[in-house]
Amino acid sequence: MKNVLFILCICCLTAYLTPAMAQEKPVFTGAKATMKHYKALYVLNSGEEKKINGCLRNIKNALEDPRLKGKLELELIVFGDGVAVYQKNSSYEAALKLLQSKGVLLAQCENTLKERKIDKSELVDFISFVPSGNGEIIIRQQQGWAVVHP
Repeated sequence: MKNVLFILCICCLTAYLTPAMAQEKPVFTGAKATMKHYKALYVLNSGEEKKINGCLRNIKNALEDPRLKGKLELELIVFGDGVAVYQKNSSYEAALKLLQSKGVLLAQCENTLKERKIDKSELVDFISFVPSGNGEIIIRQQQGWAVVHP
């Protein structure tokens, strides 16, 4: 009798646990882009090739994210040593033109130019200028833009 009761308990326990064990873990696919519009400001203040390339790649990746397609407004603000990315005849000119053709705003801090005595004519002619990079970050963040510093 004890054996029958024991077997009955095992069967009940197995029947109870089997559905729980059979359930698959949900697969996480990332956040859902439920809003109609997203804005992000990418900050570049380094002249290191690796950092510049990484920043440009991050912007490109955001533009290609299927969740964000057609919903993005992006700006690249450059100041300090980052001014290297906007130098005429740099290896970045083609990549910058491509990003701009996809709607990315390209902005340079004028304070950096004054401090380093760089004339605007030394930079590619298709960028915009803002009085200060820090001011741009402060204003954009208060306007609800995500601030990305790769």
